[in-house]
Amino acid sequence: TINFPWNMAVAATGNPDYARRQGEVTAKEARALGVQHIFAPVVDVNNNAANPVINVRSYGENPADVARFGAAFTKGAQNAGVIATAKHFPGHGDTAVDSHRGLPEINVSRDRLNSVEFVPFQSVIDAGVGSVMVGHIALPQIDSAAVKPLPKAVKAKPTDTDEDGEIIEEKGTMPATMSPVMGEILRRDLKFHGMIVTDALSMSGLTIYFTQDEAAVRALEAGADMLLKPADVEAAFRGVRDAVKNGRLTEKRVEESARKILAAKYDLGLVTQRVTPIDTIDRTVGTKEANILATEIAEHAITLVRDEDKLLPLSSLKPDAKIVNVVITNGDDRNFIANSFVSRMARSGRKLINVALDDRSTELEVQKAIEAAKSADLVIASLYGRVRSGQANSVGVPQTGARVLNTLIGSRIPLIGLSFGNPYLLQSFPGLRTYLVAYGDMPSLQQASARALLGEINIVGKLPISLPGLYPRETGIQLKANTK
Repeated sequence: TINFPWNMAVAATGNPDYARRQGEVTAKEARALGVQHIFAPVVDVNNNAANPVINVRSYGENPADVARFGAAFTKGAQNAGVIATAKHFPGHGDTAVDSHRGLPEINVSRDRLNSVEFVPFQSVIDAGVGSVMVGHIALPQIDSAAVKPLPKAVKAKPTDTDEDGEIIEEKGTMPATMSPVMGEILRRDLKFHGMIVTDALSMSGLTIYFTQDEAAVRALEAGADMLLKPADVEAAFRGVRDAVKNGRLTEKRVEESARKILAAKYDLGLVTQRVTPIDTIDRTVGTKEANILATEIAEHAITLVRDEDKLLPLSSLKPDAKIVNVVITNGDDRNFIANSFVSRMARSGRKLINVALDDRSTELEVQKAIEAAKSADLVIASLYGRVRSGQANSVGVPQTGARVLNTLIGSRIPLIGLSFGNPYLLQSFPGLRTYLVAYGDMPSLQQASARALLGEINIVGKLPISLPGLYPRETGIQLKANTK
């Protein structure tokens, strides 16, 4: 399938029709592969720069913009025949904890939820979204019921992070997935009558506090229709069965959700076509048109936040200039992650000397990177600080890379910072005098970044978020392509 740019990149274009078209393509590819129910769009309002798990998955920090783009994606996807899912209700944007690792908290009033977090959800509900995913998020001002960590002998081993990565809060409150209060708000106040899906029941934001059998029952009590990805399916099933037997749940309650799911399958046409025809996949998935759309989005998303030394475009750099590309990644991919960017630069005659760093890099590698950069006419710092769900090093860059980057900033070598992920990285390196944001490492974004640097395309993107203390939302230096 086509690897589309992240939602924040789509929003950086300022054009919600890209979201609609992306939703349409996603739906067509999903249906061709036998997937009729997709867990998109993310409609969280990312108004917390420290958020380790939403970040570029969000359309931005402005509720109205997130609402517009989320509704556009929903309409595109559902018009093309899938059930879309708005997530993560009541909103995972203003959190500093990844719910794969622990229980995030949004300690705000109902008025604040109504004016920020709920705005995009109401928009996509009004647009007819078929399902809403509820996240493991505590809202102490809405449901203050206390939850305590399970004893170690009872608590399940984490499956979406590791034991060292878990964040255990001794004084938590009821997660939204388990909260009848939140379920009632979604049904009664936001008037959502479609399917409610839980976020994965295997995530540590839940398993730290509830066994799988108890979680399954509480989710149904809270109004969920579909229990997603239990860590122990048999335990979840057993919990629901026993709750019906002892009268805690009624058969009517279980059947209500079962009928809703069966009705959705009927509406999707799965009564008459239960098997996906494989002979149509290669005509529908990964088409030329889909790749063209991804490229178009990417080329309108690249955002130039700062260019104090007027280094762009690179057409003013002598043809034989030595350009060192310092690749700093928070993944296990340093040997290949920059390939799309480097190859696109080479196609235009700019060969890069690559030096890659990650959290395994030795002191010798650090010093070699610094020495290589100091002899360059220009250094590009390619920053692959990406969202990594369940990982402690999500959205940041490793210390080895940070040390090298700070050294290069201090040396005053001509330096371009290019974020292939977390747009907030400039806050950690405010000395970067030239800073572009690509919002992701997808091939389309890497190639568009190369073309933007080279002056082959207009740079027109604008930040869908603010960089606190540095730049407001909608910042974006507009540069015309080099027409020589």
